[in-house]
Amino acid sequence: MSDKNTPSPISPAARNIRQLRTKMGLTLADVAKYLGVQEATVQRYESGKIKHIKYDTICRLAELFGCDPAYILGWESEDVELLRKFDNIFPIETVRVPFLGEIACGEPIYAAEEHESFVLAGSDINADFCLRAHGDSMINARIFDGDIVFVRRQDMVDNGEIAVVIIGDEATLKRVYYHRDKNLLILRPENPAYQDMIFTGGELDTVKILGRAIAFQSDVR
Repeated sequence: MSDKNTPSPISPAARNIRQLRTKMGLTLADVAKYLGVQEATVQRYESGKIKHIKYDTICRLAELFGCDPAYILGWESEDVELLRKFDNIFPIETVRVPFLGEIACGEPIYAAEEHESFVLAGSDINADFCLRAHGDSMINARIFDGDIVFVRRQDMVDNGEIAVVIIGDEATLKRVYYHRDKNLLILRPENPAYQDMIFTGGELDTVKILGRAIAFQSDVR
């Protein structure tokens, strides 16, 4: 029988994050600022209290520490090479995409720009920036709370496309429908619990399309 008072062994990821941080002379606050999280969150990463760290967080830490994500996770190089031998498993080349903050999937919220933060994405995603989805108004488009949405900057989109739309000083993610003959703009959620946002006439001056959503990154659910 195991002793209930015996602490659980710390995970390789927790141990390696702490070792890499201290080796580079970084404080918990330094890492927290880079990730855009609270200092206590980084402390929980290192203590193992957060047992399942999101993979995009692992990738961003790897970028900060100048190592491979596999190293942080404690994977042996032999394991990585073994995976490369399978014909149906392909390595992904990644690029850094600027992370600008949160985007509302519900009521509009302010999208704060955090130019020092980046998210690693596949090099085939030709995005100018990315935002973290907040809310549940786009769930029928398979975009859930916490997902990373990649955006290509453009000021016009085709009807039915999902776009980041600035309304005054706030931002939201919705499907866009513009009826030129009626001078009518409809921002439509992908959740029947939410109503369309409708703009017409002079109200259109308060609305600006920032870019088109082209991909999203989601955890396994």
